[in-house]
Amino acid sequence: MSETAHQTAGPDGSRADGGDDAAVIARSLRSPECFGTIFHRHAPAIYRYISRRLGPDSAEDLVAETFLVAFRRRRRYDGAYPDARPWLYGIATRLIGRHRRDETRFFLAIARTGVDPASETLDGQIIDRVAAQAARPELAVALARLSQAQRDVLLLVASGLSYPEAGLALGVPAGTVSSRLVKARRIVREALGGADPTRPGGGQA
Repeated sequence: MSETAHQTAGPDGSRADGGDDAAVIARSLRSPECFGTIFHRHAPAIYRYISRRLGPDSAEDLVAETFLVAFRRRRRYDGAYPDARPWLYGIATRLIGRHRRDETRFFLAIARTGVDPASETLDGQIIDRVAAQAARPELAVALARLSQAQRDVLLLVASGLSYPEAGLALGVPAGTVSSRLVKARRIVREALGGADPTRPGGGQA
């Protein structure tokens, strides 16, 4: 799945490709085909996120399911949020939660083989800062050791969501995101000798 540039909003909040996400979703209630714009804007990022957690073999199907669920629930979308990313990441995260054992097996397979199939797809691009080190067996083991809640916040933040956005995706306060992230980062730092791959450059915390 190819990467598409995330277009920025203009001074009035509008976008060259048809308005902000909330406006597009509102239009899709009358014209369902408009929802395709949401898919084209955000499917590459959602694919990377799911692929990071379950591998590319599962990602295509779950991306399709994520947007199908979003389409069916679009009437309930809160138009106060112009960016639909947290909503979409939340749907994807809940779908991933149904595959917890598969996710753990995926990370343990990376630890055993030193091969990360997610980073070998997507034209060889590094898909996020965690992925940049994910072939390291010790990080893969650390990710497998995290609780589901810790892994959710770690990988949502590593995917570029702010604490409030991650909280919105998960339906929890930003403070809960912060406390879970502290615990997750501690486990990961211990596995990597002090390095934190969720920080720019993967540096020391």
